Amino acid sequence: MPTFTPPIKGIIFDMDGVLWREDTPLADLPALFKRLDQHGIRYAFATNNATRSVEMYIQKFLTFGVQVEPQQIITSAMATAYLLKKHFPSGGPVYVAGEKGLINTLAEAGFHHNEENVLAVVAGLDRSLNYEKLSKATLLINNGAMFVGTNPDPSYPTPLGLQPGAGAMIGFISIATGVTPQYAGKPAPVMVNMALEHLKLTPQEVLVVGDRLDTDILTGQNAGCRTGLVLSGVTSRQDLETWPQAPDLVCDHVSELIATLLED
Repeated sequence: MPTFTPPIKGIIFDMDGVLWREDTPLADLPALFKRLDQHGIRYAFATNNATRSVEMYIQKFLTFGVQVEPQQIITSAMATAYLLKKHFPSGGPVYVAGEKGLINTLAEAGFHHNEENVLAVVAGLDRSLNYEKLSKATLLINNGAMFVGTNPDPSYPTPLGLQPGAGAMIGFISIATGVTPQYAGKPAPVMVNMALEHLKLTPQEVLVVGDRLDTDILTGQNAGCRTGLVLSGVTSRQDLETWPQAPDLVCDHVSELIATLLED
């Protein structure tokens, strides 16, 4: 494995396709995080999945026997709220084409779901998406509302295989309106910067671990972090052949990556 100078002191994990696929863990998660704790490695989680709130993720970790703190979890819904605050500091009405986790996170930041006179249309993964929602979003954007996307991922991994992600749904609205959204999630830098602030480490001391080259790995590389790719999600070794900058580590699954990093 490569020798990291300075040594790795923290890890930012993606979740879907790295730690689990829906309700199926991809490693012995309690043992994995116990090893990191024993080695003094700090960790945080940054996910482009905006369908769950932080509290929902805490409960999901508990189902796998892992206890995490709210400050360790950063979602693209949080990054979306951060982006909206920069444009609209006082909050206000927004139309949300997304699920409960996104709607609740935005509401906590002062952006409440509405269908008229909205500041912005926010689109993300919505597994109950229908033509009515897509049409409403399209009409509002055509009438001048800002267009914000949670993340560009075209698909996400499940036990059944790859299924349509937020980027696929956002793409419908973008094509219908001719407007390119402002994205809040990876590969935009907001989430990694939030995680680095929590970890209190420099980018060179942190390994960003993910399963997707064009979001997880690109984000880490752009931030100046080390990067680790796992092949348990959407990326294959063949995909690496056309990627311009190879990740620092490439492993089949997260357990192998942590074992390689710790060399024990």
